[in-house]
Amino acid sequence: MPLEGVTVLDFGQFLSAPSATLRLSDLGARVIKVERPGTGDICRTLYISNCDIDGDSSLFHAINRDKQSIAIDLKDPAARPILERLIAKADVMVTNFRPGVAEHLGIDYDSACAINPRIVYGEITGYGKVGPWSGRPGQDLLVQSLSGACWLNGNADQPPTPMGLSVADLFAGQHLVQGILAGLVRVRRESVGAHVCVSLLESLLDAQFEVFTTYLNDGRKPPQRSSINNASAYIDAPYGIYATADGYLALAMIPIPKLGELLNCKELLAFDDPATWHEHRDEIKVIVADWLKRETTHHWLRILDAADVWCSDVYTWDKLFATDAFKSLDMLQVVKRPNGTSVATTRCPIVIDNERPRGKVAAPIVGQDNKAFVG
Repeated sequence: MPLEGVTVLDFGQFLSAPSATLRLSDLGARVIKVERPGTGDICRTLYISNCDIDGDSSLFHAINRDKQSIAIDLKDPAARPILERLIAKADVMVTNFRPGVAEHLGIDYDSACAINPRIVYGEITGYGKVGPWSGRPGQDLLVQSLSGACWLNGNADQPPTPMGLSVADLFAGQHLVQGILAGLVRVRRESVGAHVCVSLLESLLDAQFEVFTTYLNDGRKPPQRSSINNASAYIDAPYGIYATADGYLALAMIPIPKLGELLNCKELLAFDDPATWHEHRDEIKVIVADWLKRETTHHWLRILDAADVWCSDVYTWDKLFATDAFKSLDMLQVVKRPNGTSVATTRCPIVIDNERPRGKVAAPIVGQDNKAFVG
């Protein structure tokens, strides 16, 4: 794999930083997770359901497979020689503490760089290291709420609606990976390390670059969510998900008169001016919604697919997993702990040289690899 031979020290907790080191591991890096003795990463007990796997949460297992674990008390002066030895041999170091914590523990960038000038140091904060919000808790829901993104989801008559995924954490993790990979390229070219900083807020702001650009260049008009079947505050009708006689149908962009012809809905033919597809967005969507309820999803898909219209069924996970299309991607795997505990999880979404990385072992127990690194 491309990152074979790269050693990563992972001081991360929760989701953002560990998701970044998971991707580095998928690409071949050796990731050593540094945890507090006894309890380890707080994420081990952060449950998103009642799913406990061998004493750790399913969330912890999802983002910490294929890593090694050493347990070190970072506040104990006796552990300092061990820590410095690890930093001296590492290529990458990742943290996601609140500002000031890494400095207090002596694992900030300046301290690490003094030990290893070639280190690529990746750091995730909630809101950046400076500014009035820098000390706030970097928690995903709070960041979503402050970012403005919640006013893009849900219908116009609904309150601000967050995403059902930890998007700030996940975007920040992937942005950190990008910065770290760039840093590794510079190390190879110039033998100089890098200090890579991202924050949950900045990553979620960047994720809104399309709509922000519209907002900044269109008189700063606030986003106007559709009052019916909203899927984008900015895209014209019929963009959205609609109920059918037996399920749901997703419709993307299509000229309204063409849609009217295909559905045999004469009311839609009147909207022949593209400007009306935005000005009368909700009116059009009401017509489409009422019409689509007359037939099944399969009925409409048969007509629309034949005309190469951008549309799809709306699957549950059970239905998705049963499809040949999902199976062909081979996105699932089972990894095991040394004690035999099996964990079903996803695989890396990146295919390199026609091969998708496959995991080797499940997430480690606390301090599992102390003998190899600590002695």
